[in-house]
Amino acid sequence: MVNVGVTHDTAEFAVESIRRWWRLDGKRHYRGAVRLLICADSGGSNGNRQRAWKLHLQALSDETAMAITVCHYPPGTSKWNQIEHRLFSFISLNWRGKPLLNFETVINLIGGTRTKSGLKVKAVLDTNQYETGVATPDEEIDKLQIKRHKVHPNWNYTLLPRNS
Repeated sequence: MVNVGVTHDTAEFAVESIRRWWRLDGKRHYRGAVRLLICADSGGSNGNRQRAWKLHLQALSDETAMAITVCHYPPGTSKWNQIEHRLFSFISLNWRGKPLLNFETVINLIGGTRTKSGLKVKAVLDTNQYETGVATPDEEIDKLQIKRHKVHPNWNYTLLPRNS
């Protein structure tokens, strides 16, 4: 699933993309799941230093009552991200040479991506407005239920649901 936004690539948008995937596909395919694993490429909106990323993930953890484990790829290694190879390469082939004139075209081209091996891409348009530069107060960070892992604790951590 690809969530196409109309404003900024913020931490809030990144977490909303995960939320949409969970609501539309994840909870149907993974009934009874109690944890979610996210492999993040440490890019802008989902970087390991992004306080807002952790804050919005905590809200998702609370909402779904699932522990959310995040493992960040080390800096400079986003090419290891299999999504780049297995999904976006086929999307790029599908819209190659076609003018991306509006969001409807983008959604239709992404959503029309199919492969012989069975890949079918779903595309949704996110019309929410995401503001940049929103401060994340220290008192909100202090409330996170975050458990850092022993190996690379800044890159690997689990957010536990509060009040569950």
